[in-house]
Amino acid sequence: MNSRGFAIFAVLMVQLLYGLNYTIAKNVMNENYIKPFGFVLLRVAGATLMFWLISLFLPKQKIEKKDFSKLLVAAIFGVVVNMLFFFKGLEYTSPIHASAIMTVIPIIILVLSAYVLKEKITKLKIFGVFLGLLGALFLTLYGKSARAGDNVPLGNLLIFLNAVSYSIYVILIKKLIAKYHPFAFIKWLFLFGLIMLTPFGYSELSEIQWQTFTPNISYSVLFVIIGATFGTYLLNPLALNKLKASTVGIFVYLQPVIAGLFALSLGVDSIDAVKIGAMLLIFVGVYIVTMKPKKAN
Repeated sequence: MNSRGFAIFAVLMVQLLYGLNYTIAKNVMNENYIKPFGFVLLRVAGATLMFWLISLFLPKQKIEKKDFSKLLVAAIFGVVVNMLFFFKGLEYTSPIHASAIMTVIPIIILVLSAYVLKEKITKLKIFGVFLGLLGALFLTLYGKSARAGDNVPLGNLLIFLNAVSYSIYVILIKKLIAKYHPFAFIKWLFLFGLIMLTPFGYSELSEIQWQTFTPNISYSVLFVIIGATFGTYLLNPLALNKLKASTVGIFVYLQPVIAGLFALSLGVDSIDAVKIGAMLLIFVGVYIVTMKPKKAN
C-alpha cells in the first residue's frame, strides 16, 4: 500500500473508531460500571502510558521550554474540558445526537479562525455557519432519545461545548504542528491532561468495582483506551502527514453514519424526522463552510 493509500486507510480507521466509541462508551456508563469522569481519567491514564512507551522507540525531538506553556493550555482544551464534557454529555444524550453535533467542528473552527487568526470569512460561509448551528439547535431542543433516563438537551449542550473546546484546541496547536512532529508533543499533551484530570476523576475511578466487569465490559473499556484514544491520536497525525487537513475533515461526516448504524443495529437508539432534518441542516452547513472558493477567471 502506498503512503497516500495508507493515509486514507488511517483516516478511515479514525472515523470508524470514533463512530463505534459513541455507543460502546455510553453502554459502559449507562450500565453503571464506570462514571463519566472516572472513565475519562482511566482513558487518559491508559493512553498516556502507551504514548510514553511508544516514544521510547521513536526519533527524539526536544520541545523548547517556551512551548510548554502552550502545550499546557492546549491540554486544558484538547484533553481536560474536551473529554470531560464529551463523556458527561454522552451519558445524557444518544449516539446519533452526539455524533451529528460533533460535525459542527469545522464550522466552529472557521468562526474561531476568523476571530483569532483574522482569516477572512465570506457571506456564503456565514450562511453555512447559520444552517449548521440551526441544525444543532433543533437537535438539542427537539431531539429525543430511546432511553427514558436521558436528558437530551443537557447532553447535547455538553457535546456542543466539547466541540467548541476541541475547536479551540485545534487553533492552539496549529503553530505547534508546524514546528514539531505530533508524536513529539502528544505525550506531553496527555501527561499535562492526566495531571489536571486527576482531581476530577479520582473519586469516581476509585469507586469502580473491577470484579463486576463482564468480558464484554472489559473489552469495551479496552476499546475506548486503546482504540478510541491511543489509536485515533496515533493514526490522525499519520493521515495529516500525507493528506490536506480539509481532506481529512471531510471524513468526519462518516462519524454520524457509522455511529447511527452501529447504535441502530444494537437497538440503543432510534431515528426520526427531527434527527434526519437536523442532521441534513448540519451537513449542508458544514459543506458550505468547507467549500473552496471559486477562482476568478
